[in-house]
Amino acid sequence: MRILVSYMLLPVFLFVVCKASAQQMTLHDAITSARTQSVEALEAKQAFVSTYWQWRAYKASRLPSIYLYGNLMNYDRSIALLQSPDDGSMRYVSSHNLQNGIGLQVRQNITFTGGTLYVYTDLNRIDQFGTEKGITWYSQPVSVSYQQPLFAYNQFKWDKLIEPKEYEKGKRAYIESMEKITADAVAAYFALLLAQQNEEIAQTNYVNTGKMHQVAAERMKLGTVTRDEYLQLELRMLNDSIAMNENAIRVREAQMLLNSLLGLDESYEIRPILDESIPEITVQYETVLDKALSNSRFSLNNEINLLNAQAAVAKAKAERGITMAFNARFGLSNAAPTFSGTYLNPLDQEVFGLSFSVPIFDWGEGKGRIQKAKAAEEVVKAQVQQSENDFRRTIFTAVGQFNNQRQQCSVSRCAAAIASERCALMMDKFRAGNATVLELNTAQTENDNARQQYIKDISNFWNYYYTLRQYTLYDFIQGEDIEIDVNEMVE
Repeated sequence: MRILVSYMLLPVFLFVVCKASAQQMTLHDAITSARTQSVEALEAKQAFVSTYWQWRAYKASRLPSIYLYGNLMNYDRSIALLQSPDDGSMRYVSSHNLQNGIGLQVRQNITFTGGTLYVYTDLNRIDQFGTEKGITWYSQPVSVSYQQPLFAYNQFKWDKLIEPKEYEKGKRAYIESMEKITADAVAAYFALLLAQQNEEIAQTNYVNTGKMHQVAAERMKLGTVTRDEYLQLELRMLNDSIAMNENAIRVREAQMLLNSLLGLDESYEIRPILDESIPEITVQYETVLDKALSNSRFSLNNEINLLNAQAAVAKAKAERGITMAFNARFGLSNAAPTFSGTYLNPLDQEVFGLSFSVPIFDWGEGKGRIQKAKAAEEVVKAQVQQSENDFRRTIFTAVGQFNNQRQQCSVSRCAAAIASERCALMMDKFRAGNATVLELNTAQTENDNARQQYIKDISNFWNYYYTLRQYTLYDFIQGEDIEIDVNEMVE
């Protein structure tokens, strides 16, 4: 029996040693670590940074672009087949020259019309070798060119409607991701707390049952406890010892999960601290729904889906009808044997024209693309309507759960206190010989369940709270919207 008792006390010793060496951590500390050190937080940040630079690229596309272009040291020594302009005869001629050119171009996209404006200047030089040596300069001091599609799909216009929403959606997606990380950290934190609590319960029960086992041995000698009841206590001691070993494994699993979420090494030991203070918050469905629709990415996502569907219809219609484009160019140019001569008395050059394409018969291909795009648009509208109904129902459920949970925590706290007091009284009654083993076991089980339920209810309260924050991007404790510093994010 001594060997058996020593073996069963080994988990108790290990539990006490591990508890003493563990690092205490509050829920706030766990949340802070998860939001700053976890892999998920890094992924969320990089996803936003990618969205940010996409937004910057879009804004840059709306501004003038400046390009330097040219060709340098383009040497040509070959024989080419040419046609005489006088009599149309063909003959091979020798070509031996060196060409260099450089230019500067400014390009501006016109959002309203979908056209593109170019302003450029360039300079070219040809060095002719062979029997007829010489140098020829050609310059275009300034030229203006404009390309305007007519009756075409205006990508610039739709980008102006969609891209700002995509950027705002990216910001909200990042905040939602951080709130989800917070909720995951809360769940893992309380999972470890509950696992350690269960381990403590098993250890406490083992010690208490051992004491009651000694009392039962004395009472069995007096005949007030039967052999069956004595064996029930002995069996419970063994079960409590097994429970300690099993709970130790669960504690380790919960510890590794929390460490992973917090970005800590798996060997890091954490001892969660149970904070029983709960903020006095009651939320209204209408307020939460309004914040969810105005702050979260849900509404933006629906708007973007509708705009993309409308853009697809507009594109299908534009590609079916007349394709027409207007091109115009005005500038100055000149050629001379000297560099300075090319800029003296430059000649005007005007080029403009209209190109078009009219489908006569396409076997219904264009109409089919339009009908397909319209059908997709109707599907998106139906999906948006359904998602809005589902979203409202989800918000209603979340509000109800949160508002009820505070009362649930208060009830379970009272229940835990009552169960603990009843268990202590039942142990005293058992020592005095006024309670049976069955009554004692029932009191201990009820006490264990009440303590576990209390921790679960506190965990549920914070899970419901951070779920509401994720839906609304609103801090109900501080009473303000959750924002981010974009400049700090992209540094």
